[in-house]
Amino acid sequence: MKYELNKTYHGFELIDNYPIEELDAIAYIFEHTHSGAKLLNLESDDDNKVFSAAFRTPPTDSTGVPHIVEHCVLSGSRKYKTKEPFMDMVKGSLKTFINAMTFSDKTIYPVASRNEKDFTNLMDVYLDSVFFPMLHETPEIFMQEGWHYDIHDKDEAITYKGVVYNEMRGAYSTPDSFLEDLIDEALYPNTCYSHSSGGNPDFIPDLTLEDFRAFHKKYYHPSNCYLFLYGNGDIDKYLQHMNEDYLCHFERQEIDSKISLQTPLAERVEKTAFYPVSEDESTENRDYLSLSYNLGLVTEPIEYLTGQILKHALVSSTAAPIKKALSDAELGEEVSAAATDGAHAGVSIILKNTSADKKDQFVDIIENAMRQLIENGIDKDLIRSSVNIVEYDMREASRFPTKGIIYHINSMQSWLYNDDPVLYLKYSGLLKTIRDLIETDHFEKFLEEKFLQNPHQALIVLKPQPGLGDQKAKEVEKKLEAYKTQLSSEEIEKLIEDNAQLREKQLTPDSPEALATIPMLSVSDVEKDAENIPQAVEKEEEVTLLHHDIFSNDIAYVDYIFDLNHIGLEDVPYVNLLTILLGKLDTEKHTYVDLTKEIYRYTGGVTVQSIVYSATDTDKTFYPKVAVRTKAIGKAIDVVNTLVNELLVETQFTDRKRLKDLLQEHKSKMEAGFQQNGHSIAGRRCQSYYSPIARYTEHLYGLDFYWFLSDLVQNFDVESDALSNKLQAISKAVFNRRELVISLTGSRQDYMRFKATLESLYSGMNNTPYEKAEHNYNFKQINEGITTSGGVQYVSKASNYRNHGYDYSGSIHVLTTLLNSEYLHDRIRAKGGAYGCSISASQTGNMTVASYRDPNLTETLNVYDGAGDFIASLDLDQSTLDKYIIGTISKEDAAMTPHMKGRTATANYISGIDYDMLQKDRREILSTTVDDLRQYAELLNKTMQDNFVCVLGNDTTIKENADTFDVIVPLRK
Repeated sequence: MKYELNKTYHGFELIDNYPIEELDAIAYIFEHTHSGAKLLNLESDDDNKVFSAAFRTPPTDSTGVPHIVEHCVLSGSRKYKTKEPFMDMVKGSLKTFINAMTFSDKTIYPVASRNEKDFTNLMDVYLDSVFFPMLHETPEIFMQEGWHYDIHDKDEAITYKGVVYNEMRGAYSTPDSFLEDLIDEALYPNTCYSHSSGGNPDFIPDLTLEDFRAFHKKYYHPSNCYLFLYGNGDIDKYLQHMNEDYLCHFERQEIDSKISLQTPLAERVEKTAFYPVSEDESTENRDYLSLSYNLGLVTEPIEYLTGQILKHALVSSTAAPIKKALSDAELGEEVSAAATDGAHAGVSIILKNTSADKKDQFVDIIENAMRQLIENGIDKDLIRSSVNIVEYDMREASRFPTKGIIYHINSMQSWLYNDDPVLYLKYSGLLKTIRDLIETDHFEKFLEEKFLQNPHQALIVLKPQPGLGDQKAKEVEKKLEAYKTQLSSEEIEKLIEDNAQLREKQLTPDSPEALATIPMLSVSDVEKDAENIPQAVEKEEEVTLLHHDIFSNDIAYVDYIFDLNHIGLEDVPYVNLLTILLGKLDTEKHTYVDLTKEIYRYTGGVTVQSIVYSATDTDKTFYPKVAVRTKAIGKAIDVVNTLVNELLVETQFTDRKRLKDLLQEHKSKMEAGFQQNGHSIAGRRCQSYYSPIARYTEHLYGLDFYWFLSDLVQNFDVESDALSNKLQAISKAVFNRRELVISLTGSRQDYMRFKATLESLYSGMNNTPYEKAEHNYNFKQINEGITTSGGVQYVSKASNYRNHGYDYSGSIHVLTTLLNSEYLHDRIRAKGGAYGCSISASQTGNMTVASYRDPNLTETLNVYDGAGDFIASLDLDQSTLDKYIIGTISKEDAAMTPHMKGRTATANYISGIDYDMLQKDRREILSTTVDDLRQYAELLNKTMQDNFVCVLGNDTTIKENADTFDVIVPLRK
C-alpha cells in the first residue's frame, strides 16, 4: 500500500517518509493524532519482523523504579490473565527475540518473529502489557519482581527479597557498577543521569508500592511512547490493530518526561568512593582511576561520532597513544574507555588495578599525551582505522542477528530527544563527512576544545574496602531488626500472611481459564525441516576449505581453524595466552601500533580465540582448536591472507614489558567478567570434576587458566625469558597448516578471490606432521565453594547422563525448556528471588543447572534435587506440551547473522554433525510425548544424586554452608 504525506491511516498521520539505502528500507514516520503516540516503520524485505515500544522514563532517585516497572508490566495484563504472560510466550512462541531493557532514561520492549501469526500475538501481548498491566491491582507482582519484607514465622528475622533487588546486588558486586554510577553522578549531577535507573540495592527498599504505580501511570501513556515496526509485515493491518485495540482508548496528554540537560561545569569535579572486597583480600593496587569528559549532545552527530572515534583511536584500540602512554608509565593493569548512556556524549578514560596516589600522574600523562597529539597531529591512518570500525558496526547492526532491534535502539539516540529518528540510520553521509574531515585538523581541534580545555570533567578515585560488603549486610540486618521491633504482633502476622499469599500465588498453577487467554501457535505452524545452511567442501592437500554462499551485505567473513590435538595438557594454558597476545605485539614487519592500523585499513579486525568443539555422542572425544577470524569488504579480501600470515608466522614475543602489560590487562578483564558470567564459570567448573572436555576447557580458559595467569603475572620478572621462548614454540606448533580448516561466508566471487591468494597465507607456516597428544585426567569429587566479595551466588550442579546408561534424544531439549520456564523459574526466580536459573543438556551427555545472582545456596540445591520428582508426576495436556515443543524449536531456529550461520555450519562439520542428524533431532523434538518426558525423571534423579556441586558466591554465605563442599577456595588466590 502506498502512503501519502499528511494523510491519516487508522488514526496515524504520515509525517514523513523516505528511503534509507543503508538499510535497504523505506522509513515511514507517523503520529497517532488522538493519543499522541509516535511510530517509526522501517519497511524492508526482512522476514524477521520486529515490534518495539519505548517510553521515556527518567528516574528521580536510585530506587530502580524504571527497572522494576519493566519487570512488572510483563506479569499479567487486562487481556492476558496468567501470572507471567512474558514467560508463557517464551515457552511457546517462535520468537527470534523477546525481552525488555532499562536504559538510563528510557525503557524499551522489543519482540521479533519470522512467523506472522506469532508476531501479531507477541505484539498484542506487549501492547496490552505496557498499557493495561495488572500491577495496579496485584501487589504481589511488585513484591516478587521488586522487593518485599520476607518472613514466614514470627520468630525468624525479616530479610529483603525480590528479583530486581537480587539482580542489582549482583550488579553492585563489581567495582565497574560503582564506577559507572560515580561517573554519571559527577558529570551530570543535576539530571536524571545522577540516579541509577536499574536501582542501587541500598535504595531499592525505599520504593513504595504507591510511587511504583504512580511511575507507571505517569510515563506509560501513548503520548510518551515511541512505537517501532521493522520488516516485511502488513503495516496497514498493524496500524489498524494498534489504533482500534489500544490507542483509541487514550486521549493525548502533556506528559512531563523532559530530559533536563546538565549545565556545563565550571571546573573539574573530583570524587573518592569505596567498593567492597573480602576481609582477607589484598587491597594493594586494587584502586580505579577515571577521568571523564562531557563532549556535548548525542543529537550533534558529527561531534558525537568524532568523540566516539577518538575514544577508540586514542584509548581503546591496540594502537591507541593515550593507552600506550599510560601503559608505558606502569601505573596500573588495564586501560579502557567507556561512553555514558543518555542525551550527553560522555567519554571516560579508566585505569584499573592501580593506586590512588598516582591520580595526579594519571591526569598529567593523559593531558601531556593530548598536548603532543594536538601539536604533532593525530595519525591519519589511526583515525581511518577507527572510522572503519564504526562503519562495520553500522553496516552489521552491531553484529546482532535481529537487526531491527538495533535499528530501534539507534533511532532512540535522537528520537527520544525530539530529533530525527533516522539520524543514525542514514549513516553514509555522516561517514563521508567524517572521512573528509580526516584530512583537516578537525580531530585535533576537537581534542583540544572538547577534552583538554573543557572544564566539564570528573576525576574519580574508587578504592577497595575490606569487609564493606559484610558491614553493609550487618547494617541492613540491624535496620530490619529495628523495623521488626517496632511492628506489633498483628503487623508481623500481616507480613507473614502477605508472604504466604505471595508464595501460594507463585506456586499455584495458572487456571485453565487464565491459560486460555494466552495466544497459542500449534505444532502445525512450525517448519518441519531444519535450515540447511549452504556449505561447499574442498580439499587442498592437508587443508579443508568450506564456503557458505550466503548474502552478507558485501562483507566476506573468513575463519581459520587450527588444530590443537597435538598440544600436551601442560601447554594448553599457553595456547590461550597466545590467543590473547596475537595482534598486540610487534611482528617482523610492523610495530604492533602500525600492524593495528594496517589490519583496520583493510579489514574489520582480526580476532583470535580458543574454542573446543564437542563430539556428537561422548564428552571423552573432542576437538580443541584456535580460531582466527576476520572480515573484509570488496578488494580488501585480496590482502587478508597476507595480513593473517604476518600475524601468525611473524609475531615476536620478545618485548618483555609489552607482554607483562598485556597479561595484566587480560587478568583485569577476566576479573571484571566474573560477576557477569558467574553461572557459566560455576557450571563449567562443576563439569570439570568428571568430564574430559570440561577439564580441558578449564585448563584452556576457565578458572584454572585465570589462576595460572595470576601466578604468571605475579612471577613475571622471574619467568619472562622462559615465557617468551615457550610462546614462540607454542605459536609454531599451533599454526600448522595440517588439519587446517578455512571457512568463508560470503559471495562466490569473494571466495574465488580469497582462494587465489592462499599461498600468501602458507608462506613460512609450519607444515610438519604430528601425532595426537594423550591427555590423562585424574578425576575425583572436589566440590568447591569459590568465595568472592559479591552479595549473591551462582549455584551449579552437573553430571553426565550417558555415564548412567542413558542415550541422547532431541526430546531432552523439550525437557530443559519445560524445567527452565516452569519448575526452575517458579522456584528459583519467582519464589527464591534469584535473577534466573537454567538447565541444559548436550548430546555428549553433560547436564548442567546453574542459577544467576541468587540470594540462596542450599535452598537452590534442594530445588535441583527435586526436579526428578516433578517430572515423574508430570501431567500435561497436548496443547500445553505443544507450547514447550514450539518453545524448544524457537531456540533451534534462533536468528543468526550471515557469519553466525557460517560458523554454525563449520562447527557442525568439525563435530561430525550432518543435515540428517539435525533433521532427526528436529523430528524427535516435534514428536515428543508426555511419556517421553516422564521417562527423564530417573535420569534427573541419578544426575543430581551424583552430587557434583560448584558455587561461586559470597564469602560469608559459602563458609556458613561449609558442609556442602569438599574445598573452599577464594576466587582471588
